[in-house]
Amino acid sequence: MGLWNLYFAAKLYLYSLGKLQVIWLLNILFAIALLVPLHLRWLRITRNVLAVLAGIALFYHESGWPPISRAISQIPVLLTFTPSYMIELLGRLVSLKAIIVVVLVVLLYFLINRWIRVTTLVLIALVGVPLYQGAGTLVANATSALAQNGDGSSDGSDGRNANEPKNDQAGGYDQQLAAFRANEEGRRVNFSPLTSDPSAQFDIIVVHICSLSWDDMDVVKMRNNPLFSRFDYVFQNFSSGASYSGPAAIRVLRATCGQEAHKALYDPAPPECHLFAQLAAAGYTPNALLNHNGRFDDFRGTVIKEIGVPGVTIPSNEGLPVFMKEFDNSDLADDYDVIARWYKQRIAAGGGPVALYYNTVSMHDGNRLPNTKMTSLESYPVRLQTLLGDVDKVINLVQQSGRKAVIVFVPEHGAALRGEENQIAGMREIPTPNIVHVPVGVKVVGLPSGTEQAGGPVTIDQPTSYLALAQLLANLVAKSPFAVGAQPLAQYAQNLPQTRMVGENEGTVMMTTPSGYVIHTPDGVWVEGK
Repeated sequence: MGLWNLYFAAKLYLYSLGKLQVIWLLNILFAIALLVPLHLRWLRITRNVLAVLAGIALFYHESGWPPISRAISQIPVLLTFTPSYMIELLGRLVSLKAIIVVVLVVLLYFLINRWIRVTTLVLIALVGVPLYQGAGTLVANATSALAQNGDGSSDGSDGRNANEPKNDQAGGYDQQLAAFRANEEGRRVNFSPLTSDPSAQFDIIVVHICSLSWDDMDVVKMRNNPLFSRFDYVFQNFSSGASYSGPAAIRVLRATCGQEAHKALYDPAPPECHLFAQLAAAGYTPNALLNHNGRFDDFRGTVIKEIGVPGVTIPSNEGLPVFMKEFDNSDLADDYDVIARWYKQRIAAGGGPVALYYNTVSMHDGNRLPNTKMTSLESYPVRLQTLLGDVDKVINLVQQSGRKAVIVFVPEHGAALRGEENQIAGMREIPTPNIVHVPVGVKVVGLPSGTEQAGGPVTIDQPTSYLALAQLLANLVAKSPFAVGAQPLAQYAQNLPQTRMVGENEGTVMMTTPSGYVIHTPDGVWVEGK
């Protein structure tokens, strides 16, 4: 089989590491097809061409990567990346060490192949490994059956199917997901009208942050950043539900309803599901702001549509200095500069309470700081320190203005700095807990002296998502914390709705379990997460 021996040997090696789910029968048939002697040159050439295509397709299918249709659909996106970002991604995918190892293996193969029939060994392995695997499975099943017969439990009286998860959730994974969907469908948060007392009214500023998770903060050793001690509420177990910006924006802007399936995000939602529409009905004037142009994936259009209130526009950042360049070479403004300019205009305009949706992509993969050769991974801690410092300065800005506000710090999803099984660093196609488990904080600014939260922030440890965040805001609006005789801040966070961590992308669902998490692949099967 010539160099095809290396193809099959590589598969056997990756299988031994648990990184490839080899379809043994197809590989054996593929090997046999390569061994059939062909005397005509054009037939050999045709077979080689078809074999290369089939080999790539088979390997891709066995890898567990996203469906090829999904990969093809992302080609227009890749074409928007700058050359430097493409080189950076290529470096994450193929390291110099890996190239050296491949070259050495090929040289070693040519050396060994002179004395040993490698094809014979490969064929023996392709047949022997699945036979050995099958024999082990038979022995394990037989042992299990004997054990069950011995303890009288072979009748399945515990009501549990062998394929169902051994956890405290009822039913199999499909049943659990269906139950989650049904439960979320009927959940709602409703806002009461804002107090008529001007001295107890307050603005709401939602800072929606691209690419930041608890795991990312651990990677760059910033979990204990001082900003989080300033928050009055910290959600420790919050699920973003998504790992891409568009779906994440829809989810936060529809925070007053339960978590929808990914496909349902692109269907119209009832008015009561739009957070800012409910805030508008409660007496707020909605505003929207970005630190980027919003053209990528029509993010600007998504925000304008999902904010749910006609007439809301997003001003440009013209006149602000360029802070860094985006992955597609677009200009990015500094977060503090953008919010500070808006806030000064908001104070000058006066009027009633305002609710702002602000989105920042300062932490997005591929962004470049000026006058530096650092990759986006290398600059991540620098950019994060700046972002957290900017939010801290925004809190100070509001305090110094003498006005009152509730500032919400909520990431869209993580940056996937660590990289995972079947995903290089920065790739978020599989929405694992490392990506959708995000840090959320809420700061109440302008409380009278002596009424601030004592002893650090109120920590919400239960599994939560946007519904809990919306309920906390609804509680604050219903009984203003700035009103005379307001209840302690901890009371506002009592009995917030809990939400199981379920992350979704197109064709992929992640669901946490008591022992970890499972992934529902595009092929329709559940696999244990690693």
